[in-house]
Amino acid sequence: MDDPVAATLREDPTMAALVDRHGPLDVAPADDEFGRLCTSIVNQQLSTASANAIRERFVAELDGDVTPERVLAADESALREAGLSATKVEYLRNAAAAFRDGDGEFTRAGLAGVSDEAVVDRLTEIRGVGAWTARMYLIFALGREDVLPLGDLAVRKGIDRAYNDGEELSRAEMREIGEAWRPYRSYGTRYIWAEYES
Repeated sequence: MDDPVAATLREDPTMAALVDRHGPLDVAPADDEFGRLCTSIVNQQLSTASANAIRERFVAELDGDVTPERVLAADESALREAGLSATKVEYLRNAAAAFRDGDGEFTRAGLAGVSDEAVVDRLTEIRGVGAWTARMYLIFALGREDVLPLGDLAVRKGIDRAYNDGEELSRAEMREIGEAWRPYRSYGTRYIWAEYES
């Protein structure tokens, strides 16, 4: 994490404590945007432990090579045996078809210069990619630095815990807290996740 990020986050005393506790965390684009989108689809509405186990089996089923072509060619029953629901298999195939047919539209290069909200709009046209998944894509696939994904339960619970002794805050209150982290809200989000999981 470079100095402007740390300096900005440290202006918020609560966040400064999290930065000290968890050390440098980065927001770097993924080497493989499609693989990262698949990870977010697998993770939808699952605990971290369940998602990790299913994702490992899913990747193994594709011989470690998560490409649109392999997802589309994979045997559905084998994907189901890996722990994916029929719905998630459908969602993964929808994403694979969009990437295969999109001629680079969803890559970092294809989305360069496109606003975060416009990226969310484009991605959510893929059936099975909702706003939460699209925001995970912004952070983890594209490395966008100013995303505050309040659709994520762990983010909301983490903010409640760090800023309000675990008592529930409204999303408007959470957005106000996040204003202090601009233009690095993705980094703030990573610290909230780290604190929530610790």
